[in-house]
Amino acid sequence: MEYKTIKNETKIPVIGLGTWQIGGGNEADYSSDSSNIKLIQNAIQLGYTLIDTAEKYAAGHTEELIGQAIQNVPRDKLFIVSKVTSKNLAYDDLIMSAKKSLERLKIDYFDLYLIHSYNNAIPIEETMRAMDFLVDNKLTKFIGVSNFSVKELSEAQKHTKNKIVANQIQYSLITRNKGTYANCINMESEIIPYCQKNDIIIIAYRPLERGALIKNNETILNKTLDSLSKKYNKTKTQIALNWLISKKNIIAIPMSTNPIHQKENLGALGWNLNKEDTTLLDQIPIENNISK
Repeated sequence: MEYKTIKNETKIPVIGLGTWQIGGGNEADYSSDSSNIKLIQNAIQLGYTLIDTAEKYAAGHTEELIGQAIQNVPRDKLFIVSKVTSKNLAYDDLIMSAKKSLERLKIDYFDLYLIHSYNNAIPIEETMRAMDFLVDNKLTKFIGVSNFSVKELSEAQKHTKNKIVANQIQYSLITRNKGTYANCINMESEIIPYCQKNDIIIIAYRPLERGALIKNNETILNKTLDSLSKKYNKTKTQIALNWLISKKNIIAIPMSTNPIHQKENLGALGWNLNKEDTTLLDQIPIENNISK
């Protein structure tokens, strides 16, 4: 595995396992628990040590599955990330959410705990005070946010004594400045430059856009990926992920329920696109009108 650093001290893997829809969507689905646990264990055996989840995923069941899957893995070998949903950002609610997530995951602390999205109805001062409580009481090592604009991120940092070390956003070769969610905009033009300047890790979710990025079609992007795939003897998936993780302070968390694809994703490690090809991909004009 390759790593980047948080606050110049803690290593975070550049590719992690996204877990949205493992164990259900917005509701829990218990029908495939055994295979889902094996899926997570297989990813760990392949070399995934960063596991990203959230209390919202499958109404908490995804965290339960992860908790069962990691029981025989030394805690210090894993980097566990979870997120508190926006409705639970009041002081007591956030602390309770964090503790419940830890119980489901069967761990004593998060490596990184994120606010899933901003909530204008709850004062950010209250939310960040609760995040500070988690750090003070060793329930998380680091704190961060998700889907935050530069303005929201800057405001949140004003109200915590701890550094916000990460912002998890939708970002890929075909999702540059406008994502799926209404507030997920200006990622490449504003959010990423701000985070890179302020030593904040960008965690790119949906880095392959659920397969839409690598479909065979006649777009300039896919023709370019085909060409680079032949040049580097790598798959289009591996080219797309390498483009992401080659950038300053950016890591990726692709979700895959296929062990073959899990292994393929790790093939983005151990080599680099040259500067000319990275720039080529950077400059391809993209309209974010893909079906999601």
